[in-house]
Amino acid sequence: MNIQVILPLLFFLIIIFIAGIYAAKYIKTSDSFLQEYFLGSRQLGGFVLAMTMIATYGSASSFLGGPGAAYHYGLAWVLLAMTQVVSGYFLLMVLGKKFAIMARKYDAVTLTDFLKSRYNSHWVSIISAISIIIFLFSAMTAQWVGGARLIESVVGVSYTTALFIFAVSVMIYVIIGGFRAVAITDGIQGMIMLGGTIIIVVAAIIAGGGIENIMTELRNENPNLLSPYGSDKSLTPLYISSFWILVGVGVVGLPQVSVRAMSYKNARSMHKAIIIGTIVIGIIMLGMHLAGVFARVIIPGINVPDTVMPTLALSILPPWAAGIVLAAPMAAIMSTVDSLLLLVASAIVKDLYVGYINPKAEISKIKTISFWTTALIGGAVFLLAIHPPELLIWLNLFSFGGLEAVFIWPVVLGLYWHRGNKYGAISSMVAGMGSYIFFHLWYPDAFGMHTVVLPVFISLIVFVLVSISTSAKHKRITY
Repeated sequence: MNIQVILPLLFFLIIIFIAGIYAAKYIKTSDSFLQEYFLGSRQLGGFVLAMTMIATYGSASSFLGGPGAAYHYGLAWVLLAMTQVVSGYFLLMVLGKKFAIMARKYDAVTLTDFLKSRYNSHWVSIISAISIIIFLFSAMTAQWVGGARLIESVVGVSYTTALFIFAVSVMIYVIIGGFRAVAITDGIQGMIMLGGTIIIVVAAIIAGGGIENIMTELRNENPNLLSPYGSDKSLTPLYISSFWILVGVGVVGLPQVSVRAMSYKNARSMHKAIIIGTIVIGIIMLGMHLAGVFARVIIPGINVPDTVMPTLALSILPPWAAGIVLAAPMAAIMSTVDSLLLLVASAIVKDLYVGYINPKAEISKIKTISFWTTALIGGAVFLLAIHPPELLIWLNLFSFGGLEAVFIWPVVLGLYWHRGNKYGAISSMVAGMGSYIFFHLWYPDAFGMHTVVLPVFISLIVFVLVSISTSAKHKRITY
């Protein structure tokens, strides 16, 4: 246990707890508990909006799983990872002002709220909530495991103890502070992620004897490490291109990210967030994945991919600097976990309990149920994470693909196609979820593409055909 490494992490956690306590006062004084707890009263400025998108999207897969995959596949995985640069830009440009305006018109607090009001359908709402709960449990499990492995590597405690420490740390500030605590801490965590990325990639270049020497060593070991096809030539052009849907344009269908597009203060904030978000996520994705490739030369023979980044930081940096750098993946993981935790809680409390079970529930009762639901979800994910998978990134990408297949077309076409109706939305969501699970289990590499591509295409076709064929039964939406 290295105290000099641990102290920066402890300092980081203290700041996060202070942010949670600060945000808690807004919950006490807010006129609308649901608006404040689950959406921060729609008051995000441009910088915080950019950072909360980046911090929510950048997760264990970006700071642990991604560099671990880059360590294995080489520069091809860096190329694949850079498809994520457009994610924030695409999200805000596609959803943009219209999504925020319509969300305010419908008084929508969650994505499910928006879809329920847009399509005037209880089934759309129920399917949305169930999809969020199913797929985000997978995503949260991946983040919980990532946080625990990071603490295990740094502190030297057992995996189970590290998992407990991480789970308790996150749940405390999310439960007491809600969305505003998440947004404020995301701003802090985003800056830490950016700073940590710059430090580790510069240190890796120095430790490896310069980029030219690193590339020479990689070529000597395996020339395919420098190719766009990966160390084993398994990353085909079609497969890499399909990631533009999964981690690029498809982020519009991720509820944990798209909800940010209804939480900003004004148009100026949105425009500022587009610029800041695109630049920062580009630096982070390029830097962290390059560091993963460089680590293959600096520290050969790492068998557990998810430990590449902690091992690299502890090997090439002074202890205090390693603590600062390791706060970056911790920030990425915590910022994603808190958003997912709050989103699943909102699906259960706002979309199911208040929406259907007890629509006239008193605010005090909703508060109590919200707090307890958040805590119980955290406990359930803790139990699931006790036996972790080998490589976090695949569990995280599974949940990404499932959510995109379900939500992307009901959201996008719901905004821009007036003939889209509830029959099309329901059919599209069911077809997207069903086909995604089918392809994931039986044909994961259909036609050499990522599993998400065909389900997204199928859900689009189903949405359009069913909406057109049932248009006579359904009154067209007017904006």
